[in-house]
Amino acid sequence: MAARAAIFGCAGPELTPEEGRFFAEAAPWGFILFARNVESPAQLRRLTDALRDSVGRDAPVLVDQEGGRVARLRPPHWREWLPALEECARLPAARRGRAMHLRYRLIAGELRAAGIDVDCAPVLDVARAETHAIIRNRCYGGDPGGVAAIGRAVAEGLLAGGVLPVIKHMPGQGRAPLDSHLELPLVEADRAALAEDFAPFRALADLPMAMTAHVVYAAIDPGAPATLSPVVVRLMREEIGCGGLLMTDDISMRALSGGLGERAARALAAGCDVVLHCNGDPAEMAAVAAAVPELAGAAAARAEAALARRAEAAGADEAALWAEFAALREGADA
Repeated sequence: MAARAAIFGCAGPELTPEEGRFFAEAAPWGFILFARNVESPAQLRRLTDALRDSVGRDAPVLVDQEGGRVARLRPPHWREWLPALEECARLPAARRGRAMHLRYRLIAGELRAAGIDVDCAPVLDVARAETHAIIRNRCYGGDPGGVAAIGRAVAEGLLAGGVLPVIKHMPGQGRAPLDSHLELPLVEADRAALAEDFAPFRALADLPMAMTAHVVYAAIDPGAPATLSPVVVRLMREEIGCGGLLMTDDISMRALSGGLGERAARALAAGCDVVLHCNGDPAEMAAVAAAVPELAGAAAARAEAALARRAEAAGADEAALWAEFAALREGADA
């Protein structure tokens, strides 16, 4: 069966028989993992293998492993990282790009060892005074050019480690004053101001995957959040230049209204390629699966092109990478 235009989560650290049967029938394009799915390296590898086995193909397995607060793999089995904003702020500008490249090259190594091949990073939102705390310390800074440069370093570190990056949250969530997990943010900035937020995404528009923001941009489409807006999605494609696979942020977040199937259908009608559903709830996943078609046409081509950039990690001495990263960090503290 061809893959459907959906990415699903599962409920716990082991795939249940019921989940396996559902995924075999629903045939999602990929899967996403959260802390509830993670216990140990061996357990995690079993889970990623089981997820792929359930659909009978080498489906992408995603995770949010930014470091800092948003990290699903944590000690004692995996490294702890500072929040990105703090990490970048403590490093001199001349060292920042290399250090962040190394950080995400090391993260990629940990992910690939566990069977995970997509990381939902880099975060290209520009930090501002009004940026909500849910986003702010995940940003790389307040200068669009600097954010783009760090984002490129992050993406290249992941790709070198055999992990696909996902740029987020397009077209920019830095001006959003609310948490879209709970409420629908409204950004009232004019188009000239928004161009600053678009700039990092334009600079990295060649990357294979991008994630939308559940945010209303009054100057572009006051009637719908970006995820559900044909106007904003067209802007992402034509003005920003995003040619990669466009996935939604989690369709179950409270920023969106309506039933799960309705949300999914609206997102695809707006021009998104794939719907992301994260919480592993069986009834919600069934509603999404019933609303989304098999990947076809341009969306299927973009999905295939994205996976074509998924490669084995380039050979590297992990100890040497860590030593170089530590030296850059320690030099910043000196």
